[in-house]
Amino acid sequence: MKLDKALFDSVSAEAVKSPRLRMARDMRTTPQDQSQRMLNAIEPGTELPIHRHRKSTETCIVVRGAAEEIFYDDNVNETERIVMRPGTDCCGVNIEVGRWHKIVSIEPGTVIFEAKDGAYEPTTQEDILNA
Repeated sequence: MKLDKALFDSVSAEAVKSPRLRMARDMRTTPQDQSQRMLNAIEPGTELPIHRHRKSTETCIVVRGAAEEIFYDDNVNETERIVMRPGTDCCGVNIEVGRWHKIVSIEPGTVIFEAKDGAYEPTTQEDILNA
């Protein structure tokens, strides 16, 4: 799979059409691949919950556009906010296991690369922090 403008444009167009204003593109090469690697197109206005991953770190790199990763404590207090944009001092973050966070798109056409350890597991209610 070539990671190029045409691919980013395609997944971004799908995100714009989606009611959720986001669209993921699986980058695994076979169903037996037990990793999580994906492109995620996120548009301004998409709603992602504050969540955590108790079994995995998460690497998030903005490959096009701009986004903010926002971190929280157990009481829903914002603890840190990191702006990520390609070609700047910060294009991504590595999120520790169990750290509460969410990402916000701050530019149309934003595409991020995400990677997590192990096979996909749906986020449970226990891993969503209600604001």
